[in-house]
This record gives sequence, structure tokens and C-alpha cells, in this order.
Amino acid sequence: MITAFLRSALMVGALLLAQATSGVAQEARGQVTNLPLPRFVSMKASEGNVRRGPSLSHRIDWVYKRRDLPLRITAEHGHWRRVEDRDGMGGWVHYSLLSGTRTVLVEQDMLQLHVNPDPKAAVVARLELGVVARLGECTLEWCELRSGGFTGWAPKVRLWGVGPKELRE
Repeated sequence: MITAFLRSALMVGALLLAQATSGVAQEARGQVTNLPLPRFVSMKASEGNVRRGPSLSHRIDWVYKRRDLPLRITAEHGHWRRVEDRDGMGGWVHYSLLSGTRTVLVEQDMLQLHVNPDPKAAVVARLELGVVARLGECTLEWCELRSGGFTGWAPKVRLWGVGPKELRE
């Protein structure tokens, strides 16, 4: 009789623990695409209106004028995505203006690109502050970048457009 009671209590406890941890382990997903939120994308177009709300009837607050600019999607509504730029400014952009191609913004002037993900490796190029580069592989601390015909590795903490724990192959 005690064994049945203990078994029952253990099963209830395990069920409650599973429910509690499953909520923590799940990441937010977009209700339209079912892709993770937030996530990074880039501007496909060379110009794109940023609106107050998710429709053409909403006021245009400003215009992004930089193709390949990295942006972070924070919400979805129909064909619209709420985005933020590096400065935390944003609004709603039509999904057709965005690309899944990953780019990053260089946050350090004269950022060194190394042959390997090692600060002692040879330097192949230096990138100015604000340069937009294509994102390749990423380890926990380094990312491979392509810009201006050069390919090399840079410390992830000097880039905007990639998550701090994000790994890419």
C-alpha cells in the first residue's frame, strides 16, 4: 500500500517537473513562420519603409537605405515583421524586403580579420567601424566573415547580428 502511494507521488512529481522544465526549454516561435524569435535577417532591398504598424495604412516612421543591413525580427503579423536595428530602433517591414542571408555589422574600428579563429593568427584584412560583412561559420567566440573580397575570422563580441551563444557551420 505504501509502495503504490509512493509510486503515485513520484509519477505526479515527475509530471509536474516535466511541465515546469518544458516551458523553460521552449523558445519563442513566430506565429506565422514558426521560426525562432528573435532571429537575425538582413535587408534584401536597397530601400525599405519602416512603419508604425503591420499594414500599408500605418505611417512610415523612416526608411532603411542600406542593402544587406542586419536586422533582428522580434514579432510577426501576416506578411509583416517587426524588426530592430543595431541601435534598438525599428518598426514593421514587409517580409518581401527581408532576406534570410546573414550579415553582421562591425562594431570596432579597424577590426582585424585573422586567417584562423586565433588572435595570434595572421591578419588578412582590417574592417572599418560600420562595415556590413557576410556571416559564415561561428564558434562560441569567433565568426568567419566575408567582406571586400577578403575572408577571415573576427571575435564575435565585436559584431552585431549574431547571437552570443549562436553556433554556425
